[in-house]
Amino acid sequence: MMSPALANGADPRARTAWTAGVVRFARPQRRALTAYLVAVILWQLGSTSGSWLGHDLLFVGRIPAPSTVFVTWSHLVFDPGYWQSWLSSGKRVTVGFCAAVITGVPLGLIMALSRPVWDLVDPVFELLRPIPPLAWVPASIIFWPTHELSIDFVIFIGAFYTMVLNAIGGARSVDPRLVQVARSMGASRWNVLRQIVLPGVLPSVLVGMEVSIGITWEVVVAAEMISGGGSSHGAGASGGGLGFFIWSSYVGGSYPQIVVGMISIGIAGYISSAALRTVAARLSRWNVAHGASR
Repeated sequence: MMSPALANGADPRARTAWTAGVVRFARPQRRALTAYLVAVILWQLGSTSGSWLGHDLLFVGRIPAPSTVFVTWSHLVFDPGYWQSWLSSGKRVTVGFCAAVITGVPLGLIMALSRPVWDLVDPVFELLRPIPPLAWVPASIIFWPTHELSIDFVIFIGAFYTMVLNAIGGARSVDPRLVQVARSMGASRWNVLRQIVLPGVLPSVLVGMEVSIGITWEVVVAAEMISGGGSSHGAGASGGGLGFFIWSSYVGGSYPQIVVGMISIGIAGYISSAALRTVAARLSRWNVAHGASR
């Protein structure tokens, strides 16, 4: 579709700017498509190495070929249960991630700004932080009333520590001289927090959110595998989340479906990260502009 400025032919500078923008957008897209195409070709060659090389290549030769995976995927896209797996995992990731942001960011700010709170919370925080999220699965199944809440809790744990640490790092990166100047000019604590601390913390929090959303997708898959998809009645392979979908495909010997599930998780994580990057760019335009000027 042509830009209005180009259609009217009114402003040559608008024509040039629009064309340059299209080129800047299209160039990385072409590179990405080229990378995907090369990866698929190498994957196809490796998976079919037994037929053209005489023997299977190590590891790669046992992976289902992309042609086989595509055929399997083309059948699954018409299966409502497959999309229900997407929805189930997406809901769990959203709940756990949002809970981690809502609780982790304020806790990190309070710990960074209050020495008594730091002395009280940090020892317990550092004791619990090295525990892998999946180690919480048995305990969460025991102590939470439903499997769904136990999975949400494990996802929350996976993202929580990253959000706290990024909030602490962001608060400590704020120049204390700015705070001192604002206080000397009569600014209240609330104004200092709102006008200086929060804008200074925002870039670190946004980075922490992008890292955390990737962790949540890793955790939800493992949690669904271990806990059986969050259903005490034995959720079907297509309805218990993408993690349970992969595990059920493995148990059933459907190896192409395993690859479909893995790629689906990659796509879901990519979409989530891209959405967060878009939000981050809108919330911190001043920071992006400052970085570009340097």
